Parts: sequence; C-alpha cells; structure tokens
Amino acid sequence: MTTFPDAEYLILSSRLIPDHDGGYAMAILSRARQMAAAGVHGGRGPLILTFDPGSAADHARHRRAFDERDLIVGVDRMRNLFDEASDPRGGAAAWLRDAAEPGDPDPALEYRVVADGEGRPMVGLPVIHGDPDWHITTAPVAVYGAGGRVAGVVTGFGALYRAWLAHVVDGLRAADGGKPVVVICESRQLGELIAGWSDPGVRLIHSIHTIHLEPPHTPDAPLNPLWTRWFSLAERFDAVLWLSEAQRSDVIERFGDEGVHLVIPAGVPAASSVVPGSERVAGRVVMLNRLAPGKRVDHAIRAFRAVLESVPHATLDIYGAGAERDALQQLIESEGLTAHVALRGITDDPERVLDEASAFLTTSAYEGQALAIVEAMVRGTPVIAYDVPYGPRDHLAGGGGVLVPNGDETALAAAIVRVIADPEEHARLSREAAQMARRVDPDRVTAALAQAVNDVLAAPSRRA
Repeated sequence: MTTFPDAEYLILSSRLIPDHDGGYAMAILSRARQMAAAGVHGGRGPLILTFDPGSAADHARHRRAFDERDLIVGVDRMRNLFDEASDPRGGAAAWLRDAAEPGDPDPALEYRVVADGEGRPMVGLPVIHGDPDWHITTAPVAVYGAGGRVAGVVTGFGALYRAWLAHVVDGLRAADGGKPVVVICESRQLGELIAGWSDPGVRLIHSIHTIHLEPPHTPDAPLNPLWTRWFSLAERFDAVLWLSEAQRSDVIERFGDEGVHLVIPAGVPAASSVVPGSERVAGRVVMLNRLAPGKRVDHAIRAFRAVLESVPHATLDIYGAGAERDALQQLIESEGLTAHVALRGITDDPERVLDEASAFLTTSAYEGQALAIVEAMVRGTPVIAYDVPYGPRDHLAGGGGVLVPNGDETALAAAIVRVIADPEEHARLSREAAQMARRVDPDRVTAALAQAVNDVLAAPSRRA
C-alpha cells in the first residue's frame, strides 16, 4: 500500500470551475482523490487552493457541483484566496493588511475592485490589457481598510499570492506542530510567481499539463513564449512532473538535466469490466474534447464523408463545448452530414459514452498527456489519433489504437473504417487498449508520486 510522508500537502490551481478546462481540471481533482485514498491527511486528501477572483457564492457553487459529482473528497478541502481575503468587519483580512506597505494604486492603470459579500471593497487588482505576462506585473495591488479606503499596497500578484500561501502555511503549522509542507503547483503562471518562495520547510513540486513548443511542435521548434521564462526558473523547483517520457526527454535534450525532471502521468482507474465489441453501438465514433481550434474537430467532420462511403451506418458524436461550436455546426450542415455527425454538448457521464462507442477519435494538433485517450483505453475503446506530441504515441506504443500521420484527413478516414468495420481488428485493439491502460493505474501512479515526495523531503530545498 502506498504511504506518503507525514507532511502537509497543498495543490495549487489558478482556477477550478465545473465543466471548464477539460482534462486539466479532471487530472487535478483525480490526483487529490488518489492522494486521499492513499491516506493523505487521514483520507481527507490535500488542500486544493485556487486563486481566481470570483465571488464567494460562485466558489461555493463550484465546490457543491464537484462534491455532487464525487470529484472531491469534501467541500472543506477546497479554499480560495479571495474567499479568505475579507475581514468580517469590512476591508481586507488581517493577513493581507499585514503584508501591505504604504502606497496607492497606479493612477495610470484601470483597477478591478473585488468586494466581499456585502459589497465592501477588499482588494483592487491592476488590469493589464493585452499582455500575456500580466501575472508578473509589479503594479501595486490595492488593499482596502474597513472604511473602504486604500490602506496600502502589495507589489503585484506575486506578492498577493505569496502572502496568502504564507498565511495558509502558518495556520497549518500552528495546528500540526511544524510538519514539512509539500506544494504541488499545477499552473505555470502560479509556478513562476512562487518559484522564489524561500521558506526552508516548503518543497515545491511543479506538474506540467501541456506542450511547451510552438508549431510544428518538433523537439527543436521555437518555445512557446509563455514558457521561455518558466524554463529559466525550472531548477528552482524541487521536482518537475512531466506527463510523458517523450516530453521529458525532449526537455532534457534541449535544456539539460537539472535533476528535477520526472515522469508521473495522471492516474486513471481501470474499468470494472470492458464492454465487448458486440455490445457497443456499431459504427459509433465519439470525441470528447473542447471545441477549440487546437482540437481540429473540423478534420474529423470532413474525414467522416469518406468514412460513410465504406460504412454507411457510421455516426460521429462530438461531446464538448467551446468557441468553435457554431463554426463546426455550419461545417456539418455544409457537408450534408447532419444525419451522421452531431455536436452533443458536455456530458456528465463520459464512461457511458465510451462504453457505447466503437471507437474514440482525437484530432488535436498537440497534447500534454491526452487524458481522454487514457480514459478511452481503460474502457477498452480503441483509439484513432493523429501522431502529435505529446501523448498519443506514448499511449499507443503497445497497441490499442491507430496512429495517423498528423493532419492527413484521408488517412484519418481510412483508420476509422479499419477500426469500426472489421470485428476481429476491433476486438484485438480493444484487448490491447485495456492492457496498455494498466500503466496509468492510480496505485502505480500514486506510488511514484509518494516516492518523489520522499526524495524531495530528503534533500534541502533547492531555493535555500
């Protein structure tokens, strides 16, 4: 049985909102549940800390939704910075006032004032328009007093976030006698802002969820500009968790091995049983992803015209929501596919969708781990995927699906036909998929994470 070291555990995410952020949110919540199952905090799991400036009522509603879907252990294990930034008497909480220094908001900037439940201002956030690096601004964040007047400022979002983290950690230490604190950061932006957190009792583990490269996404392709600064800070983390060996290897080849890079994929429980091909809906192909440009759902729609020439009863059900919905619906109609291709919206039962499907299809231009591929494989659903970094090739290395040359819609259609039209081929791929999925069994993944925690706690903080 996996045992984690006796420590306080925090998981940091910029935001967690039901039905937003796709596999990213599901991976974070799954990690927390799996840590709870391994006994962290007596089975209550790590604290999940979020930083989005929504209202306390919004955050309470989000927590209830997660709890009703059994995605969290309990609503008390999720906390938000801005829920805790207000003083019941008005203005900012004591921990935030203590962190503030004399000063005023920048008169040249627009500010978003965040109020408490009574409408009283507590924090004023500088609005940095059109800058993807808004989070590293040193523009003053306004801290309000009980009378609604500015009582001081903190220097940028970094100082605001670190002040709250220090407050949370101080409270944990006061309650437990000074255990070490292990922080698992799930967000690049948060990671950049806390990389210099010098508390010697804190260990920072950073988990990566996406690709770091620009098109054409080859190992030597230009870095995504948002990641350039992060790589200059990577050695400050006590461990960095990559989702695939391919991405870790490419990073080490390009940037060197700082001794912090590990591969720990997201864990996905195996299905209690795999639905036989004979009990699935013949010819049904499904997609589960955001309707976003990078998912290239239009490739799947266009390819399906050729699929129907060989398999006239085939259908494509596309689950998800996003900005591309209207354009994709127009494409379905213009291609004359409304009888066979449908946008189904968000599903609250992806397991049922996958159990009924003859194949799972993904046409993404890039991935981090491609969690949906793993979820399909654990249920024995064969996968058809473009051969893109990172994830599909790792998952399908031992079978369970078909890799298609990136962007080749003709080959994509042929692969779909191959999987759904040949019962023997389908049965073989289904068996392989279920077998390959054992690599991401939660017990195995959680044991690897527990070992990583043991290792970082055994060494001094890399920021000391």
